[in-house]
Amino acid sequence: MSNQTFRVLYMNEVLSTGTTTVAVIVKDAVVLATDRRVTADHFIAHKNGRKLHKLDTYAAMTIAGLVGDAQVLVRYMRAELELYRLQRKFGMPIEAAATLLSNILNQSKYYPYMVQLIVAGYDTSPHIFSIDAAGGAVEDTYVSTGSGSPFVYGVLETEYTKDMKIDEGIDLVIKSISASKQRDSASGGMIDVAVIDQKFGYKDVPEEDVMDRIKKMKLKF
Repeated sequence: MSNQTFRVLYMNEVLSTGTTTVAVIVKDAVVLATDRRVTADHFIAHKNGRKLHKLDTYAAMTIAGLVGDAQVLVRYMRAELELYRLQRKFGMPIEAAATLLSNILNQSKYYPYMVQLIVAGYDTSPHIFSIDAAGGAVEDTYVSTGSGSPFVYGVLETEYTKDMKIDEGIDLVIKSISASKQRDSASGGMIDVAVIDQKFGYKDVPEEDVMDRIKKMKLKF
C-alpha cells in the first residue's frame, strides 16, 4: 500500500471520530461551540484541547480531524486575514475566507489535510461555511462536524429556528454539545462557546457563564 493510499484510508477513519463542533446563525449573529476532548484512537490524549479559533475581528474557525493539520490551517488563515485587513483597511468577507481555505485544501487533495472545518463570521450579515478535506465549501444556517455531529443534528433539527436570539442560540449550542458528550466517547470536557456579531465582533462566552447555563438547563456535565 502506498503512503498516499494509506493517508486517504486513514483520513476516512480520522474524520469519522474525534470531536464535536457546531455553528448556528441566529438573529444578527453567529454562535459557535466545541468540546475540548482530544483523542488518539481510543486514548484521551488531551482533556483541554482548543478547537474554536478566532481568525479575525469578525471571523472564526472550528477544527476537527488531525490536530497538526488543523493548527497549520488556522495559522495560514490568521496570516491571510491579517494581511488582507492591513492592505485594504477592512476585514475579508466570510465567503472569501471560506473560498480561500477551500482552495488551499483543494490544491492539496492528492496529499490532503485530514480535517473537517467550519468557517463562520459576520460581514454585512452572518455566514457559516462547512468545508471538507477536499475543499468543498457549503453555506448553511447551521452546521456540525466530528463524530458527535449526529447527536448535535438531532437537537438542532427539532429546536433550531432562524429568528432565535443570541441568548437562545448560546443555550442551543451548549445543549447540542452536551448531547453529543453523553453518547460519543470521543467528545467530552468543557464546552467552548463564542459569539460573532456586528457590534462586538468575536467574543468568547465566559466559562462561568457556560457552566451556569448547563446547571440552569439541568444538563449532564
